[in-house]
Amino acid sequence: MSLSLTRVPQTIVDSNVEIALAEDIGSGDITADLLPADRMAEATVITRDDGVLCGQHWVTTVFASIDDRIAIEWSAADGDSLTAGQTVFQLRGPARGLLTGERTALNFLQTLSGTATRCRDYARRVEGTGVRLLDTRKTLPGLRAAQKYAVLCGGCHNHRIGLYDAFLIKENHILACGGIHAAVLRARESAPGKPVEVEVESTDELLQAIDAGCERVMLDNFDLETLQEAVQLTNGRAELEASGNVTLETLLSIAKTGVDFISIGALTKDCKPLDLSMRLT
Repeated sequence: MSLSLTRVPQTIVDSNVEIALAEDIGSGDITADLLPADRMAEATVITRDDGVLCGQHWVTTVFASIDDRIAIEWSAADGDSLTAGQTVFQLRGPARGLLTGERTALNFLQTLSGTATRCRDYARRVEGTGVRLLDTRKTLPGLRAAQKYAVLCGGCHNHRIGLYDAFLIKENHILACGGIHAAVLRARESAPGKPVEVEVESTDELLQAIDAGCERVMLDNFDLETLQEAVQLTNGRAELEASGNVTLETLLSIAKTGVDFISIGALTKDCKPLDLSMRLT
């Protein structure tokens, strides 16, 4: 049910960058135009925070879109740990292009690195438990693929990418379909081969979902005791995913109940951007 975004398709990166540059540059960068057109410059980007790097594809595409004479030399790769004060990359090329692309490039890099950094923090809390931490669809509009790639760079995993690649049958779907069995049956008939997950709110609904033959069951806001009971009742017949109000403080306790997955909206929606700075030399 998860997608391995080892690299986001370039067409998506191009689209992200095109929209971002259009909203920033508009009819032209009137401040950068104060510089002579033939002036060349170098620039260094550093991080003021510890963190995890993510977003190289977007940065490279930003500057290539502005001026293909701009050269980038990276000092780290996506997924690498960064230390405050460390140089992240250096630039050489027309000064106008460096300054025009600065904010858009750093916006992508600080946002995606912030996402990867948060995911690394969460992933380290459950090392050795065997549980896999999943993201959700709670992403920035237009940056779904980018943030889900950042999740992987941080050491967590992707849930479904959208509404098209896997079923997640929730309370309202169940009510509208007339029950869990009916909803799962319709899913099998409408899109054979697509993974089917059902969200449940009690152990009784859990047993119904298992009996209906779904691959994974999402345990919505179960307390620790009920999570442990769910693991025993399931006995390996389906994958179990804990969800709802997961925090860094509760994460390890939930992982130790024996569930297979924990989905966490905060991996992508509550991220602090990495503090980055660019200086011309």
